[in-house]
Amino acid sequence: MDQPPHPPSAPGAGRRSRDLGIVIGDTPTGPLDAITDVPGVRVGHTTVRRRPDVHSGVTAVVPDTVSPRTPLPAGVFTGNGYGKLVGTTQLTELGALETPVLLTSTLSAFRVADALVGWMLRRPGCEDTQSLNPVVGECNDGFLSDIRSRPVREEHVRAALAGASGGPVAEGCVGAGTGTVALGFKAGIGTASRTPELADRRCTVGVLVQANFGGTLRVLGRTVTARSLGLAPDDPAPVAETGSCMIVVATDAPLDARQLTRVARRAVFALARTGAAYGHGSGDYAVAFGTRPDTGARADDAALGPLFEAVLDGVEEAVLNSLLAATTTTGLHGRTVPALPADLLLDALAAGRR
Repeated sequence: MDQPPHPPSAPGAGRRSRDLGIVIGDTPTGPLDAITDVPGVRVGHTTVRRRPDVHSGVTAVVPDTVSPRTPLPAGVFTGNGYGKLVGTTQLTELGALETPVLLTSTLSAFRVADALVGWMLRRPGCEDTQSLNPVVGECNDGFLSDIRSRPVREEHVRAALAGASGGPVAEGCVGAGTGTVALGFKAGIGTASRTPELADRRCTVGVLVQANFGGTLRVLGRTVTARSLGLAPDDPAPVAETGSCMIVVATDAPLDARQLTRVARRAVFALARTGAAYGHGSGDYAVAFGTRPDTGARADDAALGPLFEAVLDGVEEAVLNSLLAATTTTGLHGRTVPALPADLLLDALAAGRR
Protein backbone atom coordinates (compact mmCIF):
# COMPACT_ATOMS: atom_id res chain seq x y z
CA MET A 1 0.00 0.00 0.00
CA ASP A 2 1.03 3.65 -0.43
CA GLN A 3 2.93 5.07 2.50
CA PRO A 4 2.38 8.49 4.14
CA PRO A 5 5.11 11.13 4.14
CA HIS A 6 8.29 9.60 5.50
CA PRO A 7 9.39 10.79 8.95
CA PRO A 8 12.84 12.35 9.38
CA SER A 9 15.79 10.07 9.92
CA ALA A 10 16.66 9.65 13.57
CA PRO A 11 19.56 11.91 14.57
CA GLY A 12 22.68 9.99 15.38
CA ALA A 13 21.62 6.95 13.37
CA GLY A 14 25.19 6.63 12.12
CA ARG A 15 24.20 6.40 8.47
CA ARG A 16 25.63 9.73 7.29
CA SER A 17 29.16 10.31 6.10
CA ARG A 18 30.15 12.60 8.99
CA ASP A 19 28.79 10.14 11.54
CA LEU A 20 31.32 7.69 10.08
CA GLY A 21 34.19 10.18 10.19
CA ILE A 22 34.16 10.77 6.42
CA VAL A 23 34.56 14.55 6.15
CA ILE A 24 34.59 16.28 2.77
CA GLY A 25 36.18 19.73 2.67
CA ASP A 26 37.03 22.26 5.36
CA THR A 27 34.00 24.58 5.25
CA PRO A 28 31.75 24.29 8.31
CA THR A 29 28.31 22.75 7.90
CA GLY A 30 25.03 24.12 9.13
CA PRO A 31 23.50 22.69 12.35
CA LEU A 32 21.72 19.85 10.51
CA ASP A 33 24.08 19.47 7.55
CA ALA A 34 20.97 19.64 5.36
CA ILE A 35 19.28 21.92 2.83
CA THR A 36 16.86 22.93 5.60
CA ASP A 37 19.73 24.81 7.27
CA VAL A 38 18.93 27.56 4.76
CA PRO A 39 16.31 29.71 6.53
CA GLY A 40 12.86 29.39 5.01
CA VAL A 41 13.47 26.12 3.16
CA ARG A 42 11.40 23.02 3.95
CA VAL A 43 11.41 19.46 2.57
CA GLY A 44 8.62 16.91 2.33
CA HIS A 45 8.46 13.34 1.00
CA THR A 46 5.75 10.93 0.00
CA THR A 47 6.95 7.36 -0.50
CA VAL A 48 4.88 5.22 -2.89
CA ARG A 49 5.71 1.56 -2.44
CA ARG A 50 3.62 -1.44 -3.45
CA ARG A 51 5.84 -4.46 -3.11
CA PRO A 52 7.27 -6.07 -5.04
CA ASP A 53 6.96 -3.96 -8.18
CA VAL A 54 6.50 -0.30 -7.18
CA HIS A 55 9.23 1.70 -5.42
CA SER A 56 8.70 5.37 -6.18
CA GLY A 57 7.53 8.67 -4.74
CA VAL A 58 7.82 12.45 -4.74
CA THR A 59 10.03 14.91 -2.86
CA ALA A 60 9.19 18.60 -2.44
CA VAL A 61 11.70 21.38 -1.75
CA VAL A 62 9.60 24.32 -0.59
CA PRO A 63 10.87 27.88 -0.13
CA ASP A 64 8.45 29.61 2.23
CA THR A 65 7.90 32.80 0.25
CA VAL A 66 7.83 31.53 -3.34
CA SER A 67 4.84 32.40 -5.55
CA PRO A 68 4.17 33.98 -8.95
CA ARG A 69 3.83 37.35 -7.20
CA THR A 70 7.02 36.89 -5.16
CA PRO A 71 9.36 34.86 -7.36
CA LEU A 72 12.84 34.01 -6.17
CA PRO A 73 16.03 34.43 -8.20
CA ALA A 74 17.10 31.11 -9.66
CA GLY A 75 19.34 29.45 -12.21
CA VAL A 76 19.48 26.06 -13.90
CA PHE A 77 22.32 24.14 -15.51
CA THR A 78 22.12 21.08 -17.74
CA GLY A 79 25.13 18.77 -17.59
CA ASN A 80 23.56 16.21 -19.92
CA GLY A 81 20.04 16.85 -21.15
CA TYR A 82 18.56 13.36 -21.40
CA GLY A 83 15.73 14.25 -19.05
CA LYS A 84 12.27 15.68 -18.60
CA LEU A 85 12.88 18.65 -16.31
CA VAL A 86 9.57 20.54 -16.48
CA GLY A 87 9.79 24.33 -16.46
CA THR A 88 13.41 24.70 -17.52
CA THR A 89 12.97 27.11 -20.45
CA GLN A 90 11.16 29.81 -18.49
CA LEU A 91 13.53 29.32 -15.58
CA THR A 92 16.44 29.91 -17.95
CA GLU A 93 14.79 32.84 -19.70
CA LEU A 94 13.56 34.78 -16.67
CA GLY A 95 15.80 33.53 -13.86
CA ALA A 96 12.77 33.42 -11.58
CA LEU A 97 11.36 30.53 -9.55
CA GLU A 98 7.58 30.71 -9.02
CA THR A 99 6.85 27.35 -7.32
CA PRO A 100 8.42 24.78 -5.04
CA VAL A 101 10.82 22.36 -6.77
CA LEU A 102 9.43 18.83 -6.93
CA LEU A 103 11.30 15.61 -7.77
CA THR A 104 9.77 12.31 -8.87
CA SER A 105 9.93 9.39 -11.34
CA THR A 106 10.35 10.11 -15.07
CA LEU A 107 6.91 9.08 -16.34
CA SER A 108 5.19 10.61 -13.31
CA ALA A 109 6.76 14.06 -13.84
CA PHE A 110 3.85 15.37 -15.89
CA ARG A 111 1.19 14.29 -13.39
CA VAL A 112 3.27 15.84 -10.63
CA ALA A 113 3.56 19.11 -12.57
CA ASP A 114 -0.21 19.23 -13.04
CA ALA A 115 -0.78 18.53 -9.35
CA LEU A 116 1.70 21.27 -8.41
CA VAL A 117 -0.15 23.77 -10.62
CA GLY A 118 -3.43 22.85 -8.93
CA TRP A 119 -1.89 23.24 -5.48
CA MET A 120 -0.42 26.64 -6.36
CA LEU A 121 -3.67 27.99 -7.83
CA ARG A 122 -5.37 27.34 -4.49
CA ARG A 123 -2.73 29.25 -2.54
CA PRO A 124 -3.55 32.66 -1.05
CA GLY A 125 -2.52 35.38 -3.47
CA CYS A 126 -2.95 33.20 -6.55
CA GLU A 127 -6.68 33.78 -7.03
CA ASP A 128 -6.10 35.71 -10.28
CA THR A 129 -3.08 33.77 -11.55
CA GLN A 130 -3.36 32.86 -15.24
CA SER A 131 0.21 31.78 -15.96
CA LEU A 132 2.43 29.59 -13.81
CA ASN A 133 5.71 27.78 -14.37
CA PRO A 134 5.94 24.56 -12.29
CA VAL A 135 9.45 23.16 -11.83
CA VAL A 136 9.55 19.36 -11.61
CA GLY A 137 12.67 17.22 -11.98
CA GLU A 138 12.84 13.48 -12.42
CA CYS A 139 14.98 10.37 -12.44
CA ASN A 140 14.20 7.04 -14.08
CA ASP A 141 13.53 4.50 -11.32
CA GLY A 142 12.47 1.83 -13.82
CA PHE A 143 15.20 -0.65 -12.87
CA LEU A 144 13.51 -1.38 -9.53
CA SER A 145 10.01 0.05 -10.04
CA ASP A 146 7.15 -0.42 -12.49
CA ILE A 147 7.65 3.02 -14.01
CA ARG A 148 5.00 2.46 -16.70
CA SER A 149 2.28 2.32 -14.06
CA ARG A 150 2.95 5.99 -13.24
CA PRO A 151 2.16 5.40 -9.57
CA VAL A 152 2.62 8.95 -8.27
CA ARG A 153 -0.71 10.75 -8.11
CA GLU A 154 -2.09 14.12 -7.02
CA GLU A 155 -2.71 13.02 -3.44
CA HIS A 156 0.94 12.02 -3.10
CA VAL A 157 2.06 15.45 -4.33
CA ARG A 158 -0.26 17.22 -1.92
CA ALA A 159 0.94 15.06 0.97
CA ALA A 160 4.58 15.89 0.24
CA LEU A 161 3.82 19.61 0.06
CA ALA A 162 1.63 19.55 3.18
CA GLY A 163 4.24 17.56 5.10
CA ALA A 164 7.19 19.74 4.11
CA SER A 165 9.02 20.93 7.21
CA GLY A 166 12.29 22.26 8.48
CA GLY A 167 14.57 20.16 10.64
CA PRO A 168 16.29 16.87 9.73
CA VAL A 169 15.68 15.59 6.20
CA ALA A 170 14.93 11.92 5.60
CA GLU A 171 17.49 10.37 3.24
CA GLY A 172 17.96 7.18 1.26
CA CYS A 173 14.97 5.13 0.08
CA VAL A 174 12.35 7.81 0.59
CA GLY A 175 10.22 10.02 -1.65
CA ALA A 176 11.68 10.50 -5.11
CA GLY A 177 14.67 8.37 -4.10
CA THR A 178 12.71 5.24 -3.19
CA GLY A 179 13.64 3.34 -6.35
CA THR A 180 16.84 5.03 -7.51
CA VAL A 181 20.26 3.45 -8.03
CA ALA A 182 23.65 5.17 -8.33
CA LEU A 183 27.25 4.15 -8.88
CA GLY A 184 26.47 0.44 -8.52
CA PHE A 185 24.59 0.68 -5.21
CA LYS A 186 21.10 1.45 -3.97
CA ALA A 187 20.85 5.21 -3.65
CA GLY A 188 18.10 7.75 -3.05
CA ILE A 189 17.77 11.20 -1.51
CA GLY A 190 20.79 12.84 0.13
CA THR A 191 21.44 16.27 1.55
CA ALA A 192 24.20 18.43 3.05
CA SER A 193 24.99 22.08 3.82
CA ARG A 194 27.90 24.45 4.21
CA THR A 195 28.36 27.93 5.72
CA PRO A 196 31.09 29.68 3.70
CA GLU A 197 32.20 33.26 4.22
CA LEU A 198 31.03 35.60 1.49
CA ALA A 199 32.16 39.22 1.57
CA ASP A 200 32.96 39.13 5.32
CA ARG A 201 29.69 37.49 6.32
CA ARG A 202 28.63 33.89 6.79
CA CYS A 203 26.03 32.57 4.40
CA THR A 204 24.40 29.16 4.17
CA VAL A 205 24.18 26.95 1.11
CA GLY A 206 22.28 23.68 1.18
CA VAL A 207 21.97 20.92 -1.41
CA LEU A 208 19.60 18.01 -1.96
CA VAL A 209 20.24 15.27 -4.52
CA GLN A 210 18.09 12.60 -6.14
CA ALA A 211 20.90 10.19 -7.06
CA ASN A 212 20.30 7.75 -9.90
CA PHE A 213 23.37 7.83 -12.14
CA GLY A 214 25.99 5.52 -13.57
CA GLY A 215 29.74 5.35 -13.02
CA THR A 216 32.09 3.93 -10.40
CA LEU A 217 31.88 5.23 -6.84
CA ARG A 218 34.83 7.19 -5.48
CA VAL A 219 35.03 8.09 -1.80
CA LEU A 220 37.82 10.47 -0.74
CA GLY A 221 39.48 9.63 -4.05
CA ARG A 222 39.35 5.84 -3.55
CA THR A 223 37.41 3.65 -5.99
CA VAL A 224 34.76 1.50 -4.31
CA THR A 225 32.72 -1.22 -6.05
CA ALA A 226 30.43 -3.98 -4.83
CA ARG A 227 33.06 -6.48 -5.96
CA SER A 228 35.89 -4.70 -4.10
CA LEU A 229 33.78 -4.83 -0.94
CA GLY A 230 33.22 -8.54 -1.32
CA LEU A 231 29.57 -8.21 -2.30
CA ALA A 232 28.00 -10.29 -5.03
CA PRO A 233 24.89 -8.44 -6.23
CA ASP A 234 22.16 -10.69 -7.57
CA ASP A 235 21.53 -8.30 -10.44
CA PRO A 236 24.05 -5.86 -11.93
CA ALA A 237 23.01 -2.25 -11.45
CA PRO A 238 22.16 -0.22 -14.56
CA VAL A 239 25.13 0.52 -16.80
CA ALA A 240 26.83 3.90 -16.93
CA GLU A 241 24.81 5.00 -19.98
CA THR A 242 21.59 5.10 -17.96
CA GLY A 243 20.30 7.11 -15.05
CA SER A 244 20.25 10.72 -13.96
CA CYS A 245 20.87 13.06 -11.06
CA MET A 246 18.70 15.95 -9.98
CA ILE A 247 20.36 18.50 -7.69
CA VAL A 248 18.58 21.32 -5.86
CA VAL A 249 20.71 24.08 -4.31
CA ALA A 250 19.33 26.73 -1.95
CA THR A 251 21.20 29.67 -0.44
CA ASP A 252 20.58 32.83 1.54
CA ALA A 253 23.55 34.53 -0.14
CA PRO A 254 22.66 37.75 -2.03
CA LEU A 255 22.95 36.38 -5.58
CA ASP A 256 21.14 37.20 -8.81
CA ALA A 257 19.90 34.68 -11.37
CA ARG A 258 23.10 34.80 -13.42
CA GLN A 259 25.22 34.03 -10.37
CA LEU A 260 22.86 31.26 -9.29
CA THR A 261 23.31 29.69 -12.72
CA ARG A 262 27.05 29.67 -12.01
CA VAL A 263 26.29 27.96 -8.69
CA ALA A 264 24.13 25.35 -10.45
CA ARG A 265 26.95 24.65 -12.88
CA ARG A 266 29.34 23.82 -10.00
CA ALA A 267 26.74 21.49 -8.52
CA VAL A 268 26.76 19.34 -11.67
CA PHE A 269 30.55 19.51 -11.86
CA ALA A 270 30.68 18.03 -8.34
CA LEU A 271 29.22 14.73 -9.55
CA ALA A 272 32.54 13.98 -11.21
CA ARG A 273 34.14 13.78 -7.76
CA THR A 274 31.77 10.92 -6.87
CA GLY A 275 32.63 8.92 -9.99
CA ALA A 276 29.75 9.94 -12.27
CA ALA A 277 30.02 8.76 -15.87
CA TYR A 278 27.83 11.49 -17.43
CA GLY A 279 26.67 8.88 -19.96
CA HIS A 280 24.60 9.41 -23.08
CA GLY A 281 21.41 8.40 -21.30
CA SER A 282 21.97 10.46 -18.16
CA GLY A 283 19.96 13.57 -17.33
CA ASP A 284 22.15 15.63 -15.01
CA TYR A 285 20.57 18.88 -13.87
CA ALA A 286 20.93 21.41 -11.08
CA VAL A 287 18.43 24.07 -10.03
CA ALA A 288 19.80 26.74 -7.70
CA PHE A 289 17.65 29.37 -6.02
CA GLY A 290 18.17 32.18 -3.55
CA THR A 291 15.82 32.80 -0.66
CA ARG A 292 16.28 36.56 -0.92
CA PRO A 293 14.16 38.42 -3.48
CA ASP A 294 16.24 39.83 -6.32
CA THR A 295 16.43 43.46 -5.18
CA GLY A 296 19.46 44.31 -7.30
CA ALA A 297 21.94 44.13 -4.42
CA ARG A 298 24.28 41.19 -4.94
CA ALA A 299 27.67 39.83 -4.02
CA ASP A 300 30.65 40.56 -6.24
CA ASP A 301 31.53 37.76 -8.63
CA ALA A 302 35.12 37.84 -7.41
CA ALA A 303 33.92 36.88 -3.91
CA LEU A 304 32.09 33.71 -4.97
CA GLY A 305 35.03 31.29 -4.77
CA PRO A 306 34.26 30.02 -1.24
CA LEU A 307 30.61 29.54 -2.17
CA PHE A 308 31.53 27.54 -5.25
CA GLU A 309 33.83 25.32 -3.18
CA ALA A 310 31.08 24.85 -0.60
CA VAL A 311 28.67 23.65 -3.30
CA LEU A 312 31.23 21.19 -4.69
CA ASP A 313 31.84 19.73 -1.21
CA GLY A 314 28.15 19.70 -0.33
CA VAL A 315 27.04 17.82 -3.43
CA GLU A 316 29.80 15.23 -3.01
CA GLU A 317 28.71 14.64 0.59
CA ALA A 318 25.01 14.58 -0.27
CA VAL A 319 25.56 11.83 -2.85
CA LEU A 320 27.49 9.77 -0.30
CA ASN A 321 24.73 10.35 2.27
CA SER A 322 22.15 9.13 -0.25
CA LEU A 323 24.07 5.86 -0.58
CA LEU A 324 24.78 5.33 3.11
CA ALA A 325 21.16 5.91 4.12
CA ALA A 326 19.72 3.58 1.48
CA THR A 327 18.84 -0.05 2.11
CA THR A 328 19.19 -3.13 -0.10
CA THR A 329 16.07 -3.26 -2.28
CA THR A 330 14.42 -6.01 -4.29
CA GLY A 331 12.02 -4.69 -6.88
CA LEU A 332 10.60 -5.25 -10.34
CA HIS A 333 11.27 -8.70 -11.85
CA GLY A 334 12.99 -9.69 -8.60
CA ARG A 335 15.98 -7.45 -9.26
CA THR A 336 18.05 -6.71 -6.17
CA VAL A 337 20.44 -3.80 -5.69
CA PRO A 338 22.71 -3.84 -2.61
CA ALA A 339 23.14 -0.98 -0.21
CA LEU A 340 26.59 0.44 0.50
CA PRO A 341 27.64 -1.18 3.81
CA ALA A 342 29.16 1.42 6.13
CA ASP A 343 31.45 -1.06 7.92
CA LEU A 344 32.90 -2.45 4.69
CA LEU A 345 33.35 1.04 3.29
CA LEU A 346 35.32 2.12 6.38
CA ASP A 347 37.47 -1.01 6.15
CA ALA A 348 38.23 -0.25 2.50
CA LEU A 349 39.15 3.35 3.23
CA ALA A 350 41.38 2.27 6.12
CA ALA A 351 43.10 -0.30 3.93
CA GLY A 352 43.71 2.36 1.32
CA ARG A 353 45.36 4.63 3.88
CA ARG A 354 47.61 1.80 5.01
